[in-house]
Amino acid sequence: MAEPVDAPLQTTPLHAAHIALGARMVPFAGYDMPVQYTEGVLKEHLWTREHAGIFDVSHMGQARLRGVAPLAAFEEVVPGDFIGLKPGRQKYSVLLNRQGGIVDDLMAARPVNSEGTGDDGLFVVVNGACKENDFKVIEAELAGQVTIERLETRALIALQGPEAAAVFQHYAPEAASMVFMDIRLMTAFGVDLIVSRSGYTGEDGYEISVPEEAADDVWNKLLVDHRVKPIGLGARDSLRLEAGLPLYGHDLDETVSPVEADLAFAINKNRREQRDFPGAARIVKELAEGPPRRRVALKVLEGAPAREGAEIADASGKVIGVVTSGGFSPVLKCGIAIGFVSGVNPEVGALLKVIVRGKPQAADVVKAPFVPHRYVRTA
Repeated sequence: MAEPVDAPLQTTPLHAAHIALGARMVPFAGYDMPVQYTEGVLKEHLWTREHAGIFDVSHMGQARLRGVAPLAAFEEVVPGDFIGLKPGRQKYSVLLNRQGGIVDDLMAARPVNSEGTGDDGLFVVVNGACKENDFKVIEAELAGQVTIERLETRALIALQGPEAAAVFQHYAPEAASMVFMDIRLMTAFGVDLIVSRSGYTGEDGYEISVPEEAADDVWNKLLVDHRVKPIGLGARDSLRLEAGLPLYGHDLDETVSPVEADLAFAINKNRREQRDFPGAARIVKELAEGPPRRRVALKVLEGAPAREGAEIADASGKVIGVVTSGGFSPVLKCGIAIGFVSGVNPEVGALLKVIVRGKPQAADVVKAPFVPHRYVRTA
């Protein structure tokens, strides 16, 4: 949903900390957010890949969904198996409209404490630019079944990179036994946290939900460690692109189905069989017959990086699609892009073209991610 251009920007609990660190601030999702700090996007990107980066993602929407049977109710708006979600685990999913388009992508979880107990509700994190609409959709579709408790007095901090675990575990030793997509309630830094071992960079790390009054303390203590540097939205975007992760509003929107977006893994087998989620007829048909368009990953072999909006052509020069996310990969040292192509299903290794400033440039279809994920899957 578009915001009025004159809408005052909101600030996160860490806004003053960003200013003090010399961040360049930009409007994003209705908030005044740091796009980069003094060292710049390239160095921030590589630091995260090599050490540990800390990100303020407090603009995201955090909420608790509670009710008599909130897991079953949630399945009415997403295609994932949440009834079968085990306590202490988190799952990626997509909120769907009735045409099978993606309203937003999100994380939903059942946090537990160290004794393995929690509550029967769901902890949900949605995109900042979409959160108002998301919660309206959930409230309207699940009226009388769930109540939404917006956690607007909590900040959200992400610590990402190969050294992130060692840094965080110094303050929260019980986080050492967590693996990718685990989520726990714990006490660290003297406050109650909701901690998941996950993130948006392809690296190992944690996302830490913290009471807003403690956000500065947690942020500053983590930054004291020489392995940690603050990272802005610019590097967050290039990191997620290298990781092959879609960005809502660019690679995903309400016209795109999860099959077209290469997110079929979010549609559980039992849900495919039950066909009881929004847009099931379209989605099940696309699973069986193939979608009219497909998300592809491209490595640009020559010339400048292909940015969002650049056309994609086949080997003969016929335009078959468009780039939805693109840029320079600091790790691969070349252009990379995500886009959609229609009417074809190019195999990995197929040679396509991207049109940059009117000039066709060779691009290879590759298997995402561009840079291997380094999630920790065993304790």
